[in-house]
Amino acid sequence: MPLAPSEKKMWDKIRTPSNPKISDEEIIDKYEKGEKRILTEMNREKLPSFAESLKKPGYMEIRPFFQRRSRWDKKKQSRLIESFLINVPVPPIILYEKNYNSYEVMDGQQRITAIRDFYENKLKLTGLELWSELNERTYEELPRTIKAGIDRRSISSIVLLTESTSDREEELFLKQLAFERLNTGGVRLGKQEVRHCLYYGKFEELLIELASYPIFAKAWGIPLENSEQKKENNLYKKMEDVELVLRFFALRHINKFAGGVDDLLDKYMIKSIKFTDLDIEELKENFIKTIELAHSIYQEALFKPFYPDKKRPYKAYYDAVMVGFSNHLSNEQILINRRSEIIEKTNELLQEDRSRLFTGGGKTKAQLQERIQRFDSMLTQVIAE
Repeated sequence: MPLAPSEKKMWDKIRTPSNPKISDEEIIDKYEKGEKRILTEMNREKLPSFAESLKKPGYMEIRPFFQRRSRWDKKKQSRLIESFLINVPVPPIILYEKNYNSYEVMDGQQRITAIRDFYENKLKLTGLELWSELNERTYEELPRTIKAGIDRRSISSIVLLTESTSDREEELFLKQLAFERLNTGGVRLGKQEVRHCLYYGKFEELLIELASYPIFAKAWGIPLENSEQKKENNLYKKMEDVELVLRFFALRHINKFAGGVDDLLDKYMIKSIKFTDLDIEELKENFIKTIELAHSIYQEALFKPFYPDKKRPYKAYYDAVMVGFSNHLSNEQILINRRSEIIEKTNELLQEDRSRLFTGGGKTKAQLQERIQRFDSMLTQVIAE
């Protein structure tokens, strides 16, 4: 299996769970040293002051790429402003202090954007229920008393401080833990949406790019054009298409990891912060070569098991196909030349699959390993014939 340079040594150091068999004195010493502890502070700021502070260069990082894909429309933004007006409690935003007095938004992008757009007169209120009289007005067009009422309201924030840890991987782990437990959004983020917020970088950009690769998108029924139809696609909406690409890269290392699949995906994302440009290029090439080889064999049936009643792609089968073919890229031409044998053997493999391992019947690490191993052995057999 071809690996990028950094992948070959990425598991040399793995964060292991703390040993529970220590004395009370050692536990107290660990606590007093501040180990495994997140430093936070709580802030409250009046809305006009908060909106003004967003204009400061470097104060708060709000990247469009950082947003979840299902963004608030004008109606949802307007209802947030109405909540402030009628004094409905609004959940705090969660910030990460990446440098002193310089913040990264972990949770609350939509609320921050709505407040900013409102005070910059970019938001024309719409869809208000209790205060429908204010529909079609911007902040500047509101009566003075109404503006003063909204201006009295505050937004709360929870800030995770940079002093929490000096170890980069431990920092990301604590950051993820805090994010998952403090996530206050109206719609809870999916696993990959959380990873997207926490580990954004070159590798995350690659995952998003590869999720739009035509063969991949077509196999999963995701429109290529950025349309309303694409935005409503369930895989695209929650970034599960991006997670599928991540699964390919991470599951090639499943034998190196002791935890569950979600732990493996999280850990791979943490490790990816050390990937170089060369790593990214090699990973991209590996994915494209693998999916093109798989497509040349299965074509329109790519990732769709051959059961009579299975007409759609399955994640479990996808895992086995992608990891299996990636193990045999050096035999690409042999596999293409023996396409009919592969299809026949695949059909036999699936017909024997009474436990439905290849359509999601097994989710443990052992079952994942079994289906990947069984598919890989089938390819090895074809090559050896």
